[in-house]
Amino acid sequence: MRKYVIRRLLLMPVTLIGITFVVFCLTRMVPGGPVDRILQEQAIGALCGEHSSGSSGAMVSEPDIERLEEIFNLQEPVWLAYLQWLGIRRREVEIAKAEFGDDDMAQLIVTSLSGNSSVIEVHREGNTVNYKTEPWFEEEGWRIRLEDPMHRAERRARRLGVTDSAAISEMAKSPACSRWRVVAYRKAYDGLLQGCLGRSYKYNEPVADMMLERLPVSLYLGILGVLIAYLVSIPLGVCKALNHNGIFDGVSSLFIFVGYAVPGFALGAVLLVYLGARLEWFPLYGLTSPDFATMSWGDKIKDLASHTVLPLSCYVVSSFAMITMMMKNNLMGHISADYVRTAVAKGVPFRSAVWRHAFRNSIIPLASTLGTTLCGVVAGSLLIERVFDIQGFGLLSFQALMDKDYSLIMGTLLLNSVLIVVGNLVSDILVAFIDPRIRFD
Repeated sequence: MRKYVIRRLLLMPVTLIGITFVVFCLTRMVPGGPVDRILQEQAIGALCGEHSSGSSGAMVSEPDIERLEEIFNLQEPVWLAYLQWLGIRRREVEIAKAEFGDDDMAQLIVTSLSGNSSVIEVHREGNTVNYKTEPWFEEEGWRIRLEDPMHRAERRARRLGVTDSAAISEMAKSPACSRWRVVAYRKAYDGLLQGCLGRSYKYNEPVADMMLERLPVSLYLGILGVLIAYLVSIPLGVCKALNHNGIFDGVSSLFIFVGYAVPGFALGAVLLVYLGARLEWFPLYGLTSPDFATMSWGDKIKDLASHTVLPLSCYVVSSFAMITMMMKNNLMGHISADYVRTAVAKGVPFRSAVWRHAFRNSIIPLASTLGTTLCGVVAGSLLIERVFDIQGFGLLSFQALMDKDYSLIMGTLLLNSVLIVVGNLVSDILVAFIDPRIRFD
């Protein structure tokens, strides 16, 4: 078992790298990213004649688009950008740019790590530059490079999908690319291994902070849902198996199949209308009231419980039915097995044979599904969160996908992938612990 666990642990990073690399490539291949959206807004603004200061799409300049490319490493090859996202290759974490005037002079404004800003005057002589800097400039790893009009035109052509050399040459003569430019930059390791998941394009906040803000909500509902589902469904499934075709089995099966047939989000809408809006028994949205922070501890518990009842009911309705029927069917199959009949024939009480032998084998399939259950605890339910307006992790993942928010997509995907991989390992260990026939040696 120890060797098996060690091998699985060593394979986890390889698995995660494969998953994240595929999705990272897909985010670069699928159109509609941040730069594409800005270009589309500019095109719509130009078409509609929206040149006022209130039109954000028409006011975005070429340097702004380039800066967005540099934030998401869109100007780099996919493989290099992925290595920089992992944090095993350095990337340009700070960039300052300035165009040369007719006198071949440019001024760069560079900020040190301590927060002090300095103006650097750069003089160009052909393909070389002369400049004087503060001592911290070299110590902090700052470097300077030149970009000629052709280089700027080729970068713009890659973004616009232009491949004709003549068109690129004409683009180099345009006002947006015709001047030489000096760039000051500082490289550093700034990726996953350094604990940085980047910033959200849509919300301009650190991805890690956004995920940590939403995780407690999903963990609260998910853990409660799993505990209630398992603690109620397993004993209920045992009772149904022991009273098969009885009145209790028939009545409970009716409610179970109705609950399984009704989607959680549809049940949530019905509960909101009747129990929330009409009877006013429960709140209509959110997980807490607006004045939750000013309440006493007792009022906070009551408020949280009242907001939890409806969404939690929708969370457990489908898993409740599935676990109950799985437990019943598995237990019925083992009750009729030869080893149970043999134990009863030797004088073991029937209920003792069920609990000591058949029950242990019946929960093996439930233990094997822990991997997906663990992921569902954190991921939550998108539709239920939308119905009840709960800002959970599932809704965050959906918003990241709809907004083509690259950094947020990779962050949520990484967490879900880690949970699935770890959950599958825990499932294998539990199955081996429950079933003595399984060995990984």
